[in-house]
Amino acid sequence: MTGRNEAERTIVLLTSILNYRTPDMTLRAVAHALEAMEGLGGEILVVDNCSGDGSYEWLRDEVSARGWDADNRVRVLASPRNGGFGAGHNLAITTGLSDGSRPDYVYILNSDAFPAPDAIRRLHDTLEADPGIGMAGSYIHGSDGVPHNACFRFPSVAAEFENALRLGVVSRLLNRSIVALPVPEETTEVDWVSGASMILRLEVLDQIGLFDETFFLYFEETDLCRRAREAGWRIAYVRESSVEHIGSVSTGMKGWERVPGYYLDSRLHYFVKSHGPLYATVATFAYTIGAVADDLRDLVNPRPNSRAKGYVRDMLVHHSRAAGRGLGRKLGLTRSEGGINTPG
Repeated sequence: MTGRNEAERTIVLLTSILNYRTPDMTLRAVAHALEAMEGLGGEILVVDNCSGDGSYEWLRDEVSARGWDADNRVRVLASPRNGGFGAGHNLAITTGLSDGSRPDYVYILNSDAFPAPDAIRRLHDTLEADPGIGMAGSYIHGSDGVPHNACFRFPSVAAEFENALRLGVVSRLLNRSIVALPVPEETTEVDWVSGASMILRLEVLDQIGLFDETFFLYFEETDLCRRAREAGWRIAYVRESSVEHIGSVSTGMKGWERVPGYYLDSRLHYFVKSHGPLYATVATFAYTIGAVADDLRDLVNPRPNSRAKGYVRDMLVHHSRAAGRGLGRKLGLTRSEGGINTPG
């Protein structure tokens, strides 16, 4: 270890926040994180994910003007490429603390997420109290106070079918496979948690590796939690850690008319990596069968449909093309063009 005497060492936290063309909101997230880190030793590293719009310079200057860079409490780093969510946070993690030493924990915070004053400490204290917990996530709510789904089961064939079919009797039968869990009333163990506000024990990352950068956006925290659980670590949802989340500001997900290629890449990569090509194919067809049955039912009893336009067709075409490429050379998928976060 460098930079600190082991005898004098205190628990240290590195907070990583990514910016992609939302510098005002990112600064708001930094301000909340600074307040929530009060009393915790550590630093904040803001990674500008190659915004190309002057965001890096503006953030750097504002951090300096507000005095946040004193003692390297907040630093701004320019990524040379937009490699997505995992790549950006990996850059922060590998950059580490300003004195060259290693943090005990890494806290991942979205640029559109604003932790309550005790939110980070609640996550930190959960891991400190239980050495078997490798990662933990927060209770997430909107600016209107409405809770968001923030803890989940792992995706599966059954979950894909249920999600597409939307039929009450089937949903009840497959209740234990539904990915999004009801919002718990207390801290509990789950399969995976939202990456909008998530603390990681560095010891876990040393063991299982960092975010898989094949995921440009979506499924990266699902994969990370799966790898942690497979290595014997537990994942906690900490109800007392409260974070406001606006959601989908830099990705535009709420306004998607068509699902972008990088989402389809990530979905397919997750299933192939976790279960193999055959399972991934079955999952795709399970969703397709459920969606077709849902559309046929809607001819008789129309209901609002939350699926993006052409999603089933796009998913099938994408899967077929990936299969034709040998599932992306098993899976170095060539990321699809389109969407605001197309890699440079």
